[in-house]
Amino acid sequence: MSSLQTPAGPSLAIRREAFSFTGSAREYFGIWIVNVLLTILTLGIYSAWAKVRRQRYFYGNTHLAGATFDYHALPWRILVGRIIVVTMLVIYNVVVNFFPVFGLVVFAIFLFAVPWFIMRGLRFNARVTSYRNVRFDFTGGYWGAFIAYIVGGALIYLSAGLLTPISSRWMWNYMLGNLRYGGRPIECDPRLGKLYGQMWLPAFILIGGGLLGVAIVIAIVIGAGFPEFDTTGSSGWSIAMTMIAVYGAMVPLFLIVLLAGLIYRAGVRNVVFNETVIDGRHMLASSVHRGRFAWISISNLFATLFTLGLARPWAAIRMASYMATVTALDTTGALDAYASDLKNAGTATGSEFLDVEGFDLGF
Repeated sequence: MSSLQTPAGPSLAIRREAFSFTGSAREYFGIWIVNVLLTILTLGIYSAWAKVRRQRYFYGNTHLAGATFDYHALPWRILVGRIIVVTMLVIYNVVVNFFPVFGLVVFAIFLFAVPWFIMRGLRFNARVTSYRNVRFDFTGGYWGAFIAYIVGGALIYLSAGLLTPISSRWMWNYMLGNLRYGGRPIECDPRLGKLYGQMWLPAFILIGGGLLGVAIVIAIVIGAGFPEFDTTGSSGWSIAMTMIAVYGAMVPLFLIVLLAGLIYRAGVRNVVFNETVIDGRHMLASSVHRGRFAWISISNLFATLFTLGLARPWAAIRMASYMATVTALDTTGALDAYASDLKNAGTATGSEFLDVEGFDLGF
């Protein structure tokens, strides 16, 4: 048992409540296969209902302190949101193909629209989520999303990745720092130094991967005896060797980039969750093992590819189970009593909240 210092007084004794996930691959496969078939048969229309069924299954099997989460979204709202997004994408492609001169203008408009999509998606998903009959909410604004995702994304590319931790901090601060539970604030302000601490191992992996890719190309070229490249295409052997050299380097490079990204993502999650406080009294905790997380993610990817997608339910359950086991909440007192206090204080939001939640425009 540890303690949490509160602004109002002395430290409070806290206890750790672990998350758990009780879903099974066999059970979820039945939901998944029906979702896939009906989505195909309805030309994608059923995908909104499929999302609701999927989310309700995963939320309903995620346990914390003897209770589960609930997902309250209405499928038709998700469908309307997707129709709006698809319509906008069709308009964009028509303009780009038939009126190329306006392509840049339309692209700029879409670029400024993306933060609004993100903001609305986060708000929608928060408002349709509840725990112990108390709803979440999201209060982030447009410009916060613009800075976190557009400016933050630009920082990553313009700095060749060196400023990635700054971008990560902005994004997580926007996502979690604007969440509310029963009207109570959630604070998330991860320290930049700790985020940079998660960057060194992925950086070494990327550098080593780049050197490995170059070495593979050189080895293949040397092994081929430097065949002369025939631009007329008559030398099929030399063209084949060139293709082997290119793809021989691309495949391991892709895996290395994927590995580095997964390791960084797992480390950042630990830093961010461990510095997130709910209502000044409950603290999230994350203990993701970076190697284990990367192994599960990559092996899930290959299992899904090699089974033509049939292993997707198993992979999803496997990841959800692992992420639940490495997540906990350090609480000051029983959560059921805390939720009851929120409802008695009138801060819990009822079902009428669904009437003003908007549409699911999230990407």
